Amino acid sequence: MSVIGWIVLGLIAGFIASKIVNRRGEGVLLDIVLGIVGALVGGFVFAQLGATGITGFNLYSMFVAVVGAVVVLLIYHMIAGRGTTP
Repeated sequence: MSVIGWIVLGLIAGFIASKIVNRRGEGVLLDIVLGIVGALVGGFVFAQLGATGITGFNLYSMFVAVVGAVVVLLIYHMIAGRGTTP
């Protein structure tokens, strides 16, 4: 997948994960970064569980990226000391 594809996948995954975790976005740049990191984390976690990681720009990869981004966001909120409620 190209760099542009990773950025778009990361933006969408980060935005969806932000809405799931705290019902508001973290900002475009942070959403992209958390989404890309989440995609990497999600791919790693799914691979460790015996499932397929990121396979391209498709719904399954988006699901993996969103799951990873939710995990990254929860850890981010714990480290930053902010709660997940608005």
